[in-house]
Amino acid sequence: MSNLSPMGSISDEDLIIIYDGGVMIENETIIGVGKFHEIKKECNNINEIDFPCVLLPGFIDCHTHICYAGSRSIEYSKKNAGVSYQKILAEGGGIYDTMEKTRLASDEELIKNTISRLERHFFEGVLTCEIKSGYGIDFDQEIRLLKIINEINLNHPSDVISTCLAAHVPPNDSKTSTAEYLTLIVKELFPILRKENLTNRIDIFIENNAFQKEESKSYLKFAKENDFDVTVHANQFTSGGLHVGVDVGAMSVDHLEVITDEEIKYLSNSNTSAVVLPGCSLGLGLPFAPARKLLDNGCKLVIATDWNPGSAPMGDLLTQSSILASNQKLSNAEVFSALSFRSANALGINDRGVIEINKVADLIGFHVLDYREILYNQGKIKPSFICKKGKVYKK
Repeated sequence: MSNLSPMGSISDEDLIIIYDGGVMIENETIIGVGKFHEIKKECNNINEIDFPCVLLPGFIDCHTHICYAGSRSIEYSKKNAGVSYQKILAEGGGIYDTMEKTRLASDEELIKNTISRLERHFFEGVLTCEIKSGYGIDFDQEIRLLKIINEINLNHPSDVISTCLAAHVPPNDSKTSTAEYLTLIVKELFPILRKENLTNRIDIFIENNAFQKEESKSYLKFAKENDFDVTVHANQFTSGGLHVGVDVGAMSVDHLEVITDEEIKYLSNSNTSAVVLPGCSLGLGLPFAPARKLLDNGCKLVIATDWNPGSAPMGDLLTQSSILASNQKLSNAEVFSALSFRSANALGINDRGVIEINKVADLIGFHVLDYREILYNQGKIKPSFICKKGKVYKK
């Protein structure tokens, strides 16, 4: 448990630690938190963890792309040899390569592969996971991916939150301008998203080889006017997308590897969360987003994986967060907050992310005596106890 301020720095002294603690659960909800010897007097059934344990809220990964087919290991080798991500994309590789492999995969293959990634995430402590579309080569494929993501949500204990990223990259031809393509999404795809209840979240990649700032702003404004929540891929390689996200009232601006002091100040004066993606920096060899500076300026910092086949293939939230913490000098409290209630806030959900009465009983336990051991071991210690909505799961 911690100081629930959604913004700015948090020291470890702000953590509320209950020694020999207990949590009382009814159905899927926490109804009591306190000392174990007091809590157990009120319980009929007691599940006592039989090893020393630090209990945390279940992690929330608010930015992933794990519904895809294929591998881009050949491109990874090229990038390590000095070929830029943008050059690979401009030559028809990158995201376009994954789009083609995903198109060729059967529904069964996509479901199997996505569940495999989600399952690994689940037992590494990620109990709520956002999954984007974006690897659909056309609108029919985008609809297909969103249906698969929603089907997985119904058949896996994780809570899966779908996001439409049809505006990932423009069509790989010269027949349709980026502005025309965004208009087509609005006219042809948005009504289907609403009619079939596929998602209430819209994302866009604002970048030189993707979509430009002004057209993105118009697109996101229309989405907001039609009651979609919006989020933005911003400031990954070039500056500027952040302003678009803040101006339209986005839930979050994600990436922020390239960001000016003026943009940090602009973001800090908004309700938009700053989602940093250390897995992308590790995958592409980019500098980390300036998490320390974002916090010190009062921004709402969230950490997510960006798990995808191209720029962030690792997908290990705790390992990435531990490395980022060392690089950016983040406190344990700041990291755990960025993986729990601040991440929930970035997704617009307020029923989880903290061990507190009336919250969802999503809990993870680490077999350590001291909470500081978790980040100290840089992701090598995974949860030994998983409780999702009051039900205990074993791998």
